[in-house]
Amino acid sequence: MFRQISQRVWASPQISLADVDAAAAQGITLIINNRPEGESDDQTPGDAIAQAAAAAGMGYVAIPVTHAGFSQAQVSAMAEALKGEGKILAYCRSGTRSTLLWSLAQASLGADLDEVTAQAASAGYDVSPVRPLMDMLAAQAG
Repeated sequence: MFRQISQRVWASPQISLADVDAAAAQGITLIINNRPEGESDDQTPGDAIAQAAAAAGMGYVAIPVTHAGFSQAQVSAMAEALKGEGKILAYCRSGTRSTLLWSLAQASLGADLDEVTAQAASAGYDVSPVRPLMDMLAAQAG
């Protein structure tokens, strides 16, 4: 269920409390929730994930992304979260928004965009919808 998109970042569809334990067993040290609360009736609340992460000795950050798109504040928050040490699991409904936000954050940090695109593709995610924004962020970073 967790798809590796870089050496230390995985993306995932909505996780459950059991998935928090699985993430801890895989050495994940930070969980990033990119799903807005109440997006669907069957999602595990972020507070419950945060409590389970804390109980398992992991960090937790919420950077919700709606279908309205991505803001500079979200990109900056994701970039900040990526600067830490350890393995990271980012999740949303399908893993796509998490991967797109990861790619934007990578661009803002000056990463090689072809490499970022290839990494996302190897995990089954297409970043082409945000590639123009990636190019803009990379130009600003460079």
